[in-house]
Amino acid sequence: MITIHVTDNSLSVTGHAERPAGVPPGHNIICAAVSSVTLTLVEGLREVAGLNIEAVTDPGNVQIRWDRMNDIGQALIDTWLLGIFGIQGSYGNITIV
Repeated sequence: MITIHVTDNSLSVTGHAERPAGVPPGHNIICAAVSSVTLTLVEGLREVAGLNIEAVTDPGNVQIRWDRMNDIGQALIDTWLLGIFGIQGSYGNITIV
């Protein structure tokens, strides 16, 4: 199960989605989708929003922290959440707290 936790100055994405039978490690479409949109968010917050963020991007553990948020960064996070909700609606295996 992938767990997502969002606060006023941070977000975390931890865990792994259950792998369907016969799918080799590293080929889970749910994990790949969540990783893709989340790593894009990290770069977007830095490069597009120009925010100074702290980020840990280890397999099964992404932590992002910021001191201040601007409108562009908030729009990126809102868009990221839309993507996460879409993945959750299509595949499940994601808990958002």
